Order: sequence, then structure tokens, then C-alpha cells
Amino acid sequence: MEFPIFVKFVVKIFNTKPHGEIKMRKKVIAGNWKMNLNLQESISLISGIKNGLGTLSSNVEVIVCPPYTSLETASTLVKNSAIKLGAQNMYFEESGAYTGEISALMLRSVGCEYVILGHSERRTIFGETNSTINKKIHKALGSGLLPIFCLGETLDEREKEITFDVIKRQVVEGLKNVDAENMKKIIVAYEPVWAIGTGKVASKEQAEEVHAFIRKELTALYSSEVAEQIIIQYGGSVKPDNAAELLSQPNIDGALVGGACLKVDSFLGIIKAC
Repeated sequence: MEFPIFVKFVVKIFNTKPHGEIKMRKKVIAGNWKMNLNLQESISLISGIKNGLGTLSSNVEVIVCPPYTSLETASTLVKNSAIKLGAQNMYFEESGAYTGEISALMLRSVGCEYVILGHSERRTIFGETNSTINKKIHKALGSGLLPIFCLGETLDEREKEITFDVIKRQVVEGLKNVDAENMKKIIVAYEPVWAIGTGKVASKEQAEEVHAFIRKELTALYSSEVAEQIIIQYGGSVKPDNAAELLSQPNIDGALVGGACLKVDSFLGIIKAC
């Protein structure tokens, strides 16, 4: 039966999604403890975070990334809480003669859900390349770990005005052969190397500019639909007093926190800024 023109018009309206509608991305706050805190100190920090966290919005996720020596204990402490567990690094082989390395399966066995890969300290101090990081990303994904993929430019690169060239290369080479479905499982963390542990912090405009550029590159590699789902964190001297203005930017979806995550009050302050 042919419907009247008016009925067709009404049906069309109610079956059309608004143009430009974007699903809100959650905020993810991750604490990278680096080479800090022994076992007892780790217990104290996690207990303090749990006690002070209160009711957490469903749109906010909290991750702690202790050193390897505290992971198993941390896993027990965060069980049945709002806190997720991550590791700071891993190797791209499952097992073998790789003295001092840790595999993805080992991390999974102690309860890790996330792993930080490509941190600037791994790149600059330990010589990790985009190719090495790409291998780690593939191994993490294949083993059921969710990568926090770090990238960022040095002060020299920013002063030479090649920030976007550096970031594009890190994105393209680091994510080589990662398909769209796996890309949705990855958190990207933009960390200007000149702002890590220096007390300097990118302005909200500087940070947003690079975050928007990263999302544009992800759109080119995948699609706008995929790119709009990707969480892009900012890392680099994030503190409670600057977190709110950084997190208010449209393309900044959380923070990868260094020094400020080692004290209960400062880490909780950043979380509450969400």
C-alpha cells in the first residue's frame, strides 16, 4: 500500500541520525609508576587510591601501572574495584633466552589488562624504534592485552618545527598492519618528550593541536568512525592544577600520569578533574 507523502516524510525524519553525532569517549587516567615504589609502598598507594576514589563515573576509567615486582600483589588489591591493572613494558616474544624481559602471557597471568608501549624513556634510553614498538603492539593485541601506545616529539624536534612529521611517522610505523578492529582496542598517549618529568607542560592549545592532528592521521589510516572512537591521552607533567583545562579539550581523552601518580592526593585530584 502506498503511504501518503506526509507519512513518508515523518518516517524519514525518525529514521535519520543527526549529522555530526559523535559518541562521547570515556576519560582514561593511567598512572605510570616507572621505577618507583617497593612492594609495601605499592600496597600503601593502591590502598589509598581505592579508599579515596569513591563512586567513579562510568565514563571514567582508572589504570595503575606498577613495576613488575608489585604486579601480582596489585592485581589482588584492585580485584573487584574500579581500578584496572597495567604493566609498563613487555617483549614481543612469548618465551626464550631473553634475559630480563617479560612476555605478554606473563603479564596476563598476573592479571594485567593493559601495557604501556613506546614510552619516550624506552625510545631514548633503551633505543626502541617504531619497528620494535610495532612488534610489541601486535604481540600485545594477539595475547589479549590492550596497548597504551606512546608517541611524542623531543624539544629539538619541536624547535625545528617538525613535530607533525615526527608524530605522523610514529603513528604510521607504530601501527603498521594493525587492522581497524584491533585499532579500537588501542589507547594512544601523546607525550611531548620535553614535558616529561621536567615540570614543563604543553599549553592546552599546544596539546589539543597535536591530539587533533593524531586523530586526523588515524582518520586517514582507518576512517573517521574509527578515529572518533580512539582514546588519546595527554602525558607530560600532568598535575591536579592543570588537569582540568587539559581534559576539557575536545580531543584530549585522559592522561598518562608520571610523578603525580605516586601520591594518593595528587593522583585522585587528577581523576576528580574528569
